[in-house]
Amino acid sequence: MASADPNHFDVLVLGSGEAGKYIAWTLASQAGKRCAVIERRWLGGSCPTIACLPSKNVVHTANVIHEASQGQFYGILNSPGKVDLSMTVVRERKREMVTGLVDMHADKFKEFGVELVWGQGRFVEKKSIEVVGKDGEKRILTGDKIVVSTGSRARIDDISGLKAANPLTHIEILELDVLPSHLIILGGGYIGLEFAQAMRRLGAEVTVLERNARLLKKEDEDIVAALEEVLKNDGVKILTSTTITSVTGQSGTSVTLNGTCSNSPFTITGSHILCATGRLPNTANIGLEEAGITLTPQGYISTDEHLETSSPDVYAVGDCAGSPNFTHIAYDDFRIVSSILLRQPQPPNRKSDRQVPFTLYTTPELAHVGLREHEAVSKALKYRIAKMPMAGFLKTRTLGNTAGFAKALIADDDTILGFTALGLGAGELLPVVQLAMKKGLNYEDVRDLVITHPTLSEGLVGLFSSVPMMG
Repeated sequence: MASADPNHFDVLVLGSGEAGKYIAWTLASQAGKRCAVIERRWLGGSCPTIACLPSKNVVHTANVIHEASQGQFYGILNSPGKVDLSMTVVRERKREMVTGLVDMHADKFKEFGVELVWGQGRFVEKKSIEVVGKDGEKRILTGDKIVVSTGSRARIDDISGLKAANPLTHIEILELDVLPSHLIILGGGYIGLEFAQAMRRLGAEVTVLERNARLLKKEDEDIVAALEEVLKNDGVKILTSTTITSVTGQSGTSVTLNGTCSNSPFTITGSHILCATGRLPNTANIGLEEAGITLTPQGYISTDEHLETSSPDVYAVGDCAGSPNFTHIAYDDFRIVSSILLRQPQPPNRKSDRQVPFTLYTTPELAHVGLREHEAVSKALKYRIAKMPMAGFLKTRTLGNTAGFAKALIADDDTILGFTALGLGAGELLPVVQLAMKKGLNYEDVRDLVITHPTLSEGLVGLFSSVPMMG
């Protein structure tokens, strides 16, 4: 029988991000559980409102602008080399999409009968959360099961003058109504590189400053070299092995960075700074100590293989739990926890054994799943490698961009250890390879597929046909 207490729920979720909202929606709709979600600001979490989808909206606009500027390549006579741009229109297009997504989320909460509680939530006991609304009104909510889904935020490094310069993060850069004359990006990771190319294609001068010796330090060197060439051909300036010691001025007007590049002093001045050097979990000031929830040394919520915390019946999901910072991984966190709460069968080692695919949305895209080549080498694993230029994926020739290549690592038993592709639509190639890897199929099972011509996926037949024979 449902509880008569309006402040008690079967499932109480702190944060409306990908994993948390789906857990509440699913438990309410499939099991009739009374569920509530506490949210302080971004309905639906960061992905639909300030991160994934909004950034890809702007990336697409940048690519359209770029293609328009290349009109003569497509036979458009009298096409200008430069296209006039309104950043206000770019921003409004993004805002309109976000509004639609927020409305969709609001409708889902109503459809599934999940109570949405606006305010700042904080544990006051193990299964009790105090919520303070914008008007200061307080409400104490309790739950039989509690899920923490508070996400993460952009890190701003502790560099002299950096915070005082009011740098952009991935949130503020999507709200610009003027194009930076010179955007300086701190960090050559996924977020930094997507914005670097997009802003360059919109017309800004862009410089990327990376502290490591190369971009994307986790990726194979051949992939990084090819991507760096693409970015440089677009006009993005890249400086690696940089250390910033001080920042003066204000982002949005004029800002100067001082430091070293390859151990030599350097100074750079731009109009805006974007901080893209990493993420921090949102685990402070939410009362985790009162709930008996322990953290990892890095500040993430510590969980077991099924995402249960040190406090029984309290789960943590998504970025705050140290899961890889991808929305699709948070969605898989939802599947793990909801299957437990619905008492469905769970495979062993659910968290650590899952695939972690990703796509970097530059043009061309960088897509990856499984082992990288340098990881296989470091583990002393035997493997064969198949490698093919994207020009061999014949669809790229029709699209006029054959940059990049694809490669696959094949084990001695003919299963696929890993796959990486840098090329147009590379992310769309992942599911076929992932399925083969998940089911333990041999690479020949992909090679022998009859795939429609001409599609990008057709190139997988050529790639896996080039696997060397075992020596």
